[in-house]
Amino acid sequence: MADSIMSKAATMEIPINSNGDTGTLPEDDSLEQDLQQVMVSGPNLNETSIVSGGYGGPAGGIIPTSSIKGTFNKPYIRMKSRGVNLPKSQSAASRLAHHTEQHPGSSNHNTNSTEEVSRGVAVEKLDSVKKWGINTYKCTKQMFSEKFGRGSRTVDLELEAQIDVLRDTKSKYENILRLATALTDHFQRIVQTQQALGDAFTDLSQKSPELQDEFGYNAETQKLLCKNGEALLGAINFFVSSVNTLVNKTMEDTLMTIKQYENARLEFDAYRSDLEELSLGPRDAAGVVRIEMAQHEYQIHRDKYERLRSDVTIKLKFLEENKVKVMHKQLLLFHNAISAYFAGNQQQLEQTLIQFNVKLKPPGSDKPSWLEEQ
Repeated sequence: MADSIMSKAATMEIPINSNGDTGTLPEDDSLEQDLQQVMVSGPNLNETSIVSGGYGGPAGGIIPTSSIKGTFNKPYIRMKSRGVNLPKSQSAASRLAHHTEQHPGSSNHNTNSTEEVSRGVAVEKLDSVKKWGINTYKCTKQMFSEKFGRGSRTVDLELEAQIDVLRDTKSKYENILRLATALTDHFQRIVQTQQALGDAFTDLSQKSPELQDEFGYNAETQKLLCKNGEALLGAINFFVSSVNTLVNKTMEDTLMTIKQYENARLEFDAYRSDLEELSLGPRDAAGVVRIEMAQHEYQIHRDKYERLRSDVTIKLKFLEENKVKVMHKQLLLFHNAISAYFAGNQQQLEQTLIQFNVKLKPPGSDKPSWLEEQ
């Protein structure tokens, strides 16, 4: 029986999987059973010999299996597609690793690049927060020192005086703007009342024959007053608009620059005080390094302070020139329009509007369109 089994095994290929177990041969079930029996109850290869000349050959061709023990401990898997024998212990993971070493992918490189970028952004933000914290601490310390009279501050007497004048002027102009706006609102109601009164007189003149002339005269008078009132409203609105631009845009822009200048002055004094404190300390190696760093920061904030001080000086000069030019025109317009209206001089009032290029809005233009109401 063993001879028949070995003869069949010599002519057929026995598949061995990764676990060293025998595969299946669907074409011959009896051969599979015989092979399993030999594998279980057959002789131990380590205790037998391999005959070089075939099974049952002469003893001179016998080779002890102990000399090739390692060969049987690592069975080979036949790779039919490539004709290469690979050891069983070389699994798919090891082959994938070997392929990755030969062809490294771009996924690891992309991941490392993303991590480096994220790390760089985090470090940059951390440095920014650190610098902000140090600057805030120094400025707060300087501010409290000045309030409690324990610290010194840099003062430009001439510039500080101009800034105080600007703030006072802005406050007074805001009061003029508020009063002129109130005058516009009140006069707008007067004009609307005159318009309604003129319509009422016109209606009564048509329905009261005995008083037709009297109602007609009053209706014409109210309509004329209403027309002149609309002209005066146009002049006042132009005045309010110009003053509003001067106060809330031009002056406000200059005050924003002044605020930046004051912050720069506080930072400059803070770093100046820090440098003075370090200069009084020990002059060892670490102290010299700190003094040099403080000197560098002091120079940076000094340049910023001087630059903003120059900007404030220039803006104050141009603001004063612009204020005089604008208010000269607007005050002349306001005076001529008010005088002509209350003098009843319609021709002079119209000439004033033409002189200052004041365009009246058509009736009903202030009402929102039907599209805006949606």
